[in-house]
Amino acid sequence: MSELREAVIDAGAIERNTRELRRLAHTREFIAVVKADGYGHGAVTAARAALAGGATRLGVADLAEAHELRGAGIDAPVIAWLHGPDADFARAAAAGVELGVSSVAQLQRVAAAGREVGVHLKLETGLGRNGAAPDEWEALFDLAADLQARGAIRVEGLFSHLSGTSPDDDRAQVRVFEHGIARAAARGVRPVIRHLAATAAAITLPETRFDAVRVGIGLYGLSPLHDLTSAGLRLTPAMTLRTRVAAVRRVAAGHGASYGYLHRAERETTFALVPLGYADGIPRQASGRGPVTIGGRRFTVAGRIAMDQFVVDVGDAPVAVGDEVVLFGDPATGAPAVEEWAAAADTINYEIVTRIGNRVVRTEV
Repeated sequence: MSELREAVIDAGAIERNTRELRRLAHTREFIAVVKADGYGHGAVTAARAALAGGATRLGVADLAEAHELRGAGIDAPVIAWLHGPDADFARAAAAGVELGVSSVAQLQRVAAAGREVGVHLKLETGLGRNGAAPDEWEALFDLAADLQARGAIRVEGLFSHLSGTSPDDDRAQVRVFEHGIARAAARGVRPVIRHLAATAAAITLPETRFDAVRVGIGLYGLSPLHDLTSAGLRLTPAMTLRTRVAAVRRVAAGHGASYGYLHRAERETTFALVPLGYADGIPRQASGRGPVTIGGRRFTVAGRIAMDQFVVDVGDAPVAVGDEVVLFGDPATGAPAVEEWAAAADTINYEIVTRIGNRVVRTEV
């Protein structure tokens, strides 16, 4: 390890996870979601690995993310679905980016891009975010049918997003979505694919799968479910976050560790300094609770996590400058799980991996 801070990304794990999730969902198409820089793993790395694993399309949030993939030479279908009022739909159309459309006004702007654009019409089915509300559906479908007949757009998809509140709530959204599909067909809109499920529903609710699923967190080997681990889903976590001990200090009983002295040595002990902090995405909320391994032995953050570093009280363990420190990785290797950091910070595994900052070098293996 030559980098001070390193996230080792196992592209092979992403490929295998994609293959396993595609086998489970068994849908005609499979949309690999690589937004937010591939959930912190690197969008281009994740996209290539997912395509190798059988993904047929890629999903991102915004157009900048789509253009990054195109700039890397990835020519697979890419869907972007979150747009600002000044989004450059003409550039997106020229790049062959498919567009999620959430309103009549947005569809009119897309149609003005000057060339045929693949669109996915998004329906609001209860999540309360973007998507056309039911009282706008007829107008949206009529306009889409007219524009498609004139060659201004292609209706590639019809989609929505589940809340994940409970199986009953998700099934209620399925019923609303099915009603939207029927209303679209009555207006002459028959999309190539219909997609509703993200990772959790793709695993647990077969009725949400339709023609395609949009899988994000599962690609990266992490479970979206509280009662099933990655291993239980036959998935492998793809990111290992590691560094090396930057300093060691033998201290007397009562010596404080980091700001505010939230931790004081109970007896004579050794403090090891770890050069990662909240500027790198390590949650300050996990102060005093986050797990690490040093030289394969498990310890806990001592005191407050600072911007660039934190302290680990290693007792009398023979820790030296340069020893490898692993914050999280694949538990099968003995590394702490991402979920342990999520629990320590009162958050979810999604946030832990996506917040890892730019100072951390991504190394693909």
